[in-house]
Amino acid sequence: MANRNRTIHRGDSVAVIGLGRYGSAVATSLLRLGHEVLGIDEDAETVQRWADRLTHVVQADSTSTQALKQLGVHEFERAVVGIGSDIEASVLTVLALEEIGVPDIWAKANSSKHGRILERTGAHHVVYPEAAMGERTAHLVTGKMIDFIEFDDGFAIAKTRAPREAAGKTLSESALRTRYGVTIVGYKRGRADFAYAREDTIVEAGDILIVSGATDRVETFAALT
Repeated sequence: MANRNRTIHRGDSVAVIGLGRYGSAVATSLLRLGHEVLGIDEDAETVQRWADRLTHVVQADSTSTQALKQLGVHEFERAVVGIGSDIEASVLTVLALEEIGVPDIWAKANSSKHGRILERTGAHHVVYPEAAMGERTAHLVTGKMIDFIEFDDGFAIAKTRAPREAAGKTLSESALRTRYGVTIVGYKRGRADFAYAREDTIVEAGDILIVSGATDRVETFAALT
């Protein structure tokens, strides 16, 4: 077992189980955001590699409720299961977390079937990173969007260029929200920083807009460019 001996304050900490490509990316991002992270993996080499990067790292069988309790995982508010290649271990880990009473369980799924099993086993949030990245790439590769994020409830935010019909007009005059059902959240002009958009904001040709709304409406709006 490899670990770091720093004390974890569990209230604002997250247990990340499975330190593969996805789990390690989540753990690194959580650290950058100021959270303490308990990393758990069954592979000794992986644990050793992350021993000096995370708050605490241990080698353990995450499918065992006893092992998780010994690590104090039952005291954490949140846990992320990043195991993807071993579906059985993924499901059993979620089940173990549910049995020890972790209130907020996130889990990675490789397929919709895998996701359904995780939900029925006790996962509160199921993430499909490959599918989400594929969807995002499909939107970006068309050249209509500069960036795109879609949420679970059919809501999306996109970065796209301003349509020609809006150039030289205020947002109130172009009535983009009324006509296309999207909200212009902000805009960027040249090398200036992004700024919040208002009804009296004048859109210029070449402006980059931050647009939010129902996914299909955001896609329709982006297609105008």
